[in-house]
Amino acid sequence: MKQSNMVRRVLVATAAVLAVVLVVGAITVVSALRKPLPAQSGEFRLSGLDSSVEVIRDELGIPQIYADSSHDLFFAQGYVHAQDRFFEMDYRRHLTAGRLSELVGENESALAADQVIRTMGWRRVAEAEWPLLDQSSRQHLQAYADGVNSYISDRSPSELGLEYTVLGFEVEVGDVAPWDPIDSLAWLKAMAWDLLANFDDELGRAAIYGDLAQAYGEETGMDMVEAVFPAYPTARNLPIVTTPDLLAAHEAFLAAEASERPQTPAPDAGIDRGDAASSPEVTPTEALAAVADALGAVPHPLGEGDGIGSNSWVVAGEYTASGAPILANDPHLGISQPGIWYQLGLHCRVVGPDCPYEVSGFTFAGLPAVVIGHNADLAWGFTNLGPDSADLFLERTFPDGTYLRDGEREPLVERHETVKVNGGDDVSLTVRSTVHGPIISDVMTDARQAGDTPLEDPPASGLGGYAVALEWTALTPGRTGDALFAFATATDAEDIAHAATLFEVPSQNIVFATTSGDIGYQAPGKVPVRAAVPGAPVPSDGRWPRPGWDSRYDWTGFVPPEEMPSLLNPAEGFVVTANQMVQAPGVAPFMTLDAAYGYRSQQIRDRITAQIDSGEKFTVGDMNDIQLDVANPFADMLLPSLTSVYLSDPFIREAQDLFTDWDRRNTPDSAAAAYFSAVWSNLLKLTFWDQVPESERPSGGGRWLEAVRGLLENETSPWWDDRATLNVVETRDEILTRALVDARNQLTVLLGKNPNGWEWGQLHQAAPEHAVLGGEGVPGVVRALVNPSPIPVGGGSAIVDANGWDAADWDDDFPTFGVTTVPSMRMVVDMSDLDAATWVNLTGNSGHPFSDNYDDQFSAWAQGSTFDWAWSRAAVEASGDRTMTLLPPGAE
Repeated sequence: MKQSNMVRRVLVATAAVLAVVLVVGAITVVSALRKPLPAQSGEFRLSGLDSSVEVIRDELGIPQIYADSSHDLFFAQGYVHAQDRFFEMDYRRHLTAGRLSELVGENESALAADQVIRTMGWRRVAEAEWPLLDQSSRQHLQAYADGVNSYISDRSPSELGLEYTVLGFEVEVGDVAPWDPIDSLAWLKAMAWDLLANFDDELGRAAIYGDLAQAYGEETGMDMVEAVFPAYPTARNLPIVTTPDLLAAHEAFLAAEASERPQTPAPDAGIDRGDAASSPEVTPTEALAAVADALGAVPHPLGEGDGIGSNSWVVAGEYTASGAPILANDPHLGISQPGIWYQLGLHCRVVGPDCPYEVSGFTFAGLPAVVIGHNADLAWGFTNLGPDSADLFLERTFPDGTYLRDGEREPLVERHETVKVNGGDDVSLTVRSTVHGPIISDVMTDARQAGDTPLEDPPASGLGGYAVALEWTALTPGRTGDALFAFATATDAEDIAHAATLFEVPSQNIVFATTSGDIGYQAPGKVPVRAAVPGAPVPSDGRWPRPGWDSRYDWTGFVPPEEMPSLLNPAEGFVVTANQMVQAPGVAPFMTLDAAYGYRSQQIRDRITAQIDSGEKFTVGDMNDIQLDVANPFADMLLPSLTSVYLSDPFIREAQDLFTDWDRRNTPDSAAAAYFSAVWSNLLKLTFWDQVPESERPSGGGRWLEAVRGLLENETSPWWDDRATLNVVETRDEILTRALVDARNQLTVLLGKNPNGWEWGQLHQAAPEHAVLGGEGVPGVVRALVNPSPIPVGGGSAIVDANGWDAADWDDDFPTFGVTTVPSMRMVVDMSDLDAATWVNLTGNSGHPFSDNYDDQFSAWAQGSTFDWAWSRAAVEASGDRTMTLLPPGAE
């Protein structure tokens, strides 16, 4: 579910009212639209400041803040975030607290999200983290909150965002609550949720295997599951940390895995069922399906799907024109309006122990400090590491409120929550937990087994059933809040290593470069250690749901920080991270077996090594060119098979001929890219849809590329067979032919009869939607007001220019190709001259539709252009467009 569907549904009716107002009351509408626009120049006296603060904004509305103390710096950051993005901040805090229903009223989707998030307890964990943070971090978070409140305290909701005006047509919009530091900390849980890897794959394996085992038997079913969850291709797409020893270790790992294949998972093995004729009221399959429903109800404010990831790399000075390292980063997140990031600079006028911050980069509205950027000494970038930091534990529960644990019955822990609904009745929620964590399967199903039944002695009779608990590192209080400020002041590899020990979730690959010439990589995060369980019926590597009643499957600790992989000035002279494996599988410490499959990372590596071999030195422009690479690895894999298929119909061959001279690049004007993408979408549908649950239909990312690569070598695999044709068994070439034919017919309807006139950009367009007013069902006049005009773009899933699309998304009989994930920003930093750095945001810094800075970067972003990133005071003043001065009440 997209992050704002529940809000959007509430606003569809109210937006229709707004549409009428737009037609009949232009003056009133303009007033409502302009009312939230903040004053960004002049003097303002604010209680809570110690001294004067300057906020210099450039033409793009990007503020550079200058202050004499850390307190004033973060106070001002909170103030400007609230000026430009407060509704977004308010939405986020309602989301992370499980209080969306308080904001939008009676709405099924909002209530479901509230119940699941309350069950996980995001805000409860954030509250427990507060006392763990350093005193200085707590002071910074409080100063930020004070700045937010200074802006919102004397303003009505309609002065803070157009969204409140629209909401007011449907629900009561009262005074906006003050911002609390916990509101900021809780946002870290949403970040961690969207960047959590593996649990989707864990559920997917179980769901796909359940169907296949029934249809084909357990052994064939397991073969088919392994075919669509293939091993990482280490020899083809290198991990981040790559040495000959690691590659040799991987070969040994593969050999051992082949000789000791895991048994078919049987998560209920070892359970004494009592009467053999009886079965539990809730089966493992039902419990896991309930979890899928529950987790699917949680919004994804940063985006979701295969396209969530990032590219980041750094090249040593010996290979650059400036002689200093150059670092590049472009996080791949959901497409939205406003974009996810807010650009900002924080500058202590005198940098020292009392005010150590001089940092600029990309921030999240609602969170102090800078998430990705650079200071005077060091630049850093992130990509999602995606360690296996969560497990689903299948629990055997009973109607008396107990669950099974090593042969004994233990009481479930319960707590009670109340979800308040704006304009409706409160909803009560009972959350049950085991030693592993909250039971997620309770939330969205009637399968719950008498959770409120008191514990009896002796236990009440009854079969009970299965439930699923979630153990996740983000549900344990930690110190990620401290890491934000540690990165901002880091100057070298040692500082990065220290910050990494604090950066527990979401675990991110860190690349960095320093002005002194160092480059490096550090893996942070809280990564569980799972002990091997010899002879057990379920693999213990985290790929499958685990039996909660057997303590041998419990986590035994966490990887010590000093054992996390790292690099400093590697011999290659560069580091590339793009969500691929950190190290070869089988090399300690264990991180995951479900990383991205390395197609983007290998393309970047190949580009860098080719330029190094040519002797041409890298510039900032070269790095931007790599970020825009649209080479299609899917084409490299599939074209030989597609072009070898004989087609008797000249109408279909006319489209197939597009592949003859194709450069295998997904440029916006490419006819071949359009046809290939349609063929790919049809191929996935024809091959997999009949044999996987609807929730597991292929999205078309790198895993499916690798899966199809393997299936092409087995032309009679059961996956090729269309089970809808009962008396026919299809083979590979028949499915390839049907995909070519269906795609030709579909694009003829969509784009015209002449294939040479097709263009990938006609199908594949970046179209950011306003978070609550921009979606389908909202009147067109409103959408036109708040949504930027769509722009054709190149790229695609598992491509370096990662404008991803979802191959499982079809509109009736036609695949859709709209952009779902994007490089949410792009930055390149040359450590020889920080004023020569470049950056661009997806849309713009402002969240107000009537602001000049609402979408003023979108066109440049789509075209691959960037803007100068002013750093020095002189450069900031030269680019300054307006200045706001914040003063204490008594200042002269």
